[in-house]
Amino acid sequence: MGVASISKDSAFELGLKHPNVKESFYYGASALKLNGKMVACTPVNKSAEVNSIVVAMSFKRRAALLKKSPLLYYITDHYAPHPVMLIRLSKISRAELERTLRIACEFTASEEAVRRPLAK
Repeated sequence: MGVASISKDSAFELGLKHPNVKESFYYGASALKLNGKMVACTPVNKSAEVNSIVVAMSFKRRAALLKKSPLLYYITDHYAPHPVMLIRLSKISRAELERTLRIACEFTASEEAVRRPLAK
């Protein structure tokens, strides 16, 4: 059984269900922010695949998810130095996306994320 493709709008609707997450902009792109910090956004770099989103993620968690599910998650050279990961919305299930957005919110609210210089 295949996974139905999830739109960016649907992904953002899921993200907005988390407490204190607001729709905003990040580097000129549509974004979800928690207390002013990016949780998820539309990728602006051309290296990202069509129908993807960027989510905030610790490097350690990113490595684990990339190893576990390389068809769902990916990274490009542009995004590699940053605590983020790309998600293929055409491949991910709604339940897995909800889980990943929860992880992104938890990371964004964490002490580790507070130290990162990504609020723009």
